[in-house]
Amino acid sequence: MFHHSSKLQYEVRVERPDPAFAKHLQQAIGGIEGEIRVAMQYFFQAMGARGDSKYRDMLMMTATEELSHIEFLGHAVALNLEGAPVDVQDEAAKDPVVHAILGGMNPRHILSSGLSAMPVNSNGVPFDMSHVYATGNIGADMLANATAEAGGRVLASRLYNMTDDPGMKDMLSFLIARDTMHQQQWLAVLEELGGWEKQLPIPNATPQDHEATEHSYYFLNTSLDEPTPEGRWTSGPSLDGRSEFSVMKEPKPLGQKPSLGKAKPKSGAQSEQT
Repeated sequence: MFHHSSKLQYEVRVERPDPAFAKHLQQAIGGIEGEIRVAMQYFFQAMGARGDSKYRDMLMMTATEELSHIEFLGHAVALNLEGAPVDVQDEAAKDPVVHAILGGMNPRHILSSGLSAMPVNSNGVPFDMSHVYATGNIGADMLANATAEAGGRVLASRLYNMTDDPGMKDMLSFLIARDTMHQQQWLAVLEELGGWEKQLPIPNATPQDHEATEHSYYFLNTSLDEPTPEGRWTSGPSLDGRSEFSVMKEPKPLGQKPSLGKAKPKSGAQSEQT
């Protein structure tokens, strides 16, 4: 069950409407870095959460917050479309180039939504849920969430730098701040569950006798003419505390040469293949 306030989570002000920026803001709604993605990701993770119920509650609360972000971003899109040219012929009479590209705005903001937001990215492509990750494994899901929030904060930072409207900068500063919290929120769950040493490798319940552990901790240098890029990942204890990192240079193939044999009759192959 959800509750709704008639007021936005955060104030939205647009001093100078910018239809082109409205198009850019669509990425924060329906892009793979956007709010629809994280809202649905957290909802489906919550609905499949097992174990301590507090993690389900946390996911559901943050999913609901992300819906609030969709709401005020949608309002920001609509406010930026105020004053957009709806009479294309009049606009074209002034400037044929503007007619061709509508000043950089998304023509579907006129044709499909009547100057309001849509569940699409900045190219007008609908969000199709293919980037919603909910594995049922809390370790995998928290890492996916931190990555999603990192991408969202990158996007919000870029949008902040693309506008000189004080109201839009203020709204985006709020989104940047909330992404800061959410990144740390998901990583704090992993810390609470014991940190990297206890949580890695994910899933940590897979028996070690199911794993060819002799291959688990070496970095593979596949280059024939470049030295190994040395770093934390090439020496010292592994993050899970189970082994030591090492390097394998110019690895020898361990498998066979692939051969599929003859094609089956009536498979549509050439006669020379059968």
